[in-house]
Amino acid sequence: MLRRINWKAIFKGFAWLVCLAGVVVLMSFIEIKKHEVKCTNIKILIPGADNFIEREEIDAILKQSQGDLIGRNLEQINIHQIEKTLKANPYIAFAKVYADMNGVINIEVKQRQPVLRILNAGGQDYYIDSDGLKMPMSPNFTANVLVATGNILEGFGGKVDTLFTPLASDLYKAALFIKKDTLWDAQIEQMYVNEKSDIELIPRVGNQRIILGNADSLEIKMNNLLAFYKQAMPLVGWNAYKTINLKYVNQIVCEKYDSLAVKKATVVTVIDSAVVAKKEVDF
Repeated sequence: MLRRINWKAIFKGFAWLVCLAGVVVLMSFIEIKKHEVKCTNIKILIPGADNFIEREEIDAILKQSQGDLIGRNLEQINIHQIEKTLKANPYIAFAKVYADMNGVINIEVKQRQPVLRILNAGGQDYYIDSDGLKMPMSPNFTANVLVATGNILEGFGGKVDTLFTPLASDLYKAALFIKKDTLWDAQIEQMYVNEKSDIELIPRVGNQRIILGNADSLEIKMNNLLAFYKQAMPLVGWNAYKTINLKYVNQIVCEKYDSLAVKKATVVTVIDSAVVAKKEVDF
């Protein structure tokens, strides 16, 4: 018995062959056009409000690596090398370069976004960006970000690099958390690392030091602090305590200013974002 011809499969295969032939013809056409088309313009797009790198600097990078581009045939311009050169700049996180058939070279640049400025124990000054990479300060622009000072030993070699100490990683995690929360971003203005290598948060409202410790259980610690702010601080005032310690699970230990020689602390128990108990202890 003769097998039936699968016309559907044949037509499908024929359609694929036609499409493939069309792509080959189109690519050939593009290659021919590249031999003829000259560079007529360079368009540079740098989105965002930060100005770590200016158009003039990108123009200088292009000229240094490729020479004058206007008037040259597109086939003589190494697009991939331009991308590679731009990505080597410490302020550029991403670069995309492409040319159209009108001779326009389009350059899209994404700048690195700092979330934290570090002033380390050795006097070095640098940023940590949103990807957790160290980047240098810029002569053009100073970012309005959280600043961390104190006993920070994380060094900086002058180029984009990863973090190598747990403390620096904790500072980055804390800064990222604070930046993403509108309340904490408005309330916390600085971080300080004390002699015990504990991270302290310095608030805009109130004179107390908020001892975070490390970045473990960060969301729980900050939720506990929020509960304390809402339920306890209105009763005692914003300047009643010298320190607010968040290091302990479901507890906040507050040292307050006291006129007596004996120092006193308030131990606050927090469960499910609610202050459920308070007591004073001598220490």
